[in-house]
Amino acid sequence: MMTNEVLNIDCMEYMADIPDNWFELAIVDIQYGINQGGGKNHTRGKLAVSKDYKDYGDSETMPEEYHRELRRVSENQIVWGANHFISKIPVDSSCWIVWDKHMEAQDFADCELAWTSFSTAVKKFDFAWNGMIQGNMKKKESRIHPNQKPVALYKWLLKNYAKPNDKILDTHIGSGSIRIACHDMGFDLYGCELDADYWQAQEDRFNRHIQQDELFNFEGGEII
Repeated sequence: MMTNEVLNIDCMEYMADIPDNWFELAIVDIQYGINQGGGKNHTRGKLAVSKDYKDYGDSETMPEEYHRELRRVSENQIVWGANHFISKIPVDSSCWIVWDKHMEAQDFADCELAWTSFSTAVKKFDFAWNGMIQGNMKKKESRIHPNQKPVALYKWLLKNYAKPNDKILDTHIGSGSIRIACHDMGFDLYGCELDADYWQAQEDRFNRHIQQDELFNFEGGEII
């Protein structure tokens, strides 16, 4: 049976009990340390007023101890925003990931970068994420977190960097987009979220997704 669980717990406490290399892949989106954890997002943006979110705290990023633990418990890692704190990792990588968000006419970053432990070449994911404009408007996502990333991004990462039967870790689950991606693609997902409000919000989002799946059961090619 597939595992898909997120605990409302501190990630350092969680990882302390995990054996070495237990996860095949960790995909994390930790604090960047640039004070963009919500609270003032609504003051930014030029095309439309940005949504206001609860501030989860982004004045500091995770310490070097966190990155050592992450590398201990997982065979490979993908770390979003590492351009802001590479000195805390600090390991060279030939395989950075570039996400082009099509942020024209905004004062947010045009792209986001992820450090990886892989030895392949730099790769680019092209998917609009600009206010009301999203790369897949037919499956537009409702935003519940100031740093929410699209489900499509995580599906692309899993397709390109995960292997069948891999166990996936996310220490900062945030909006839960990776949780939905893992569910849809059949990966075991283990996650942590320290903020109780955001933990509950992603739980609700995931449960709604599961319920929608149950409404679309197919038999003989027909919806029943």
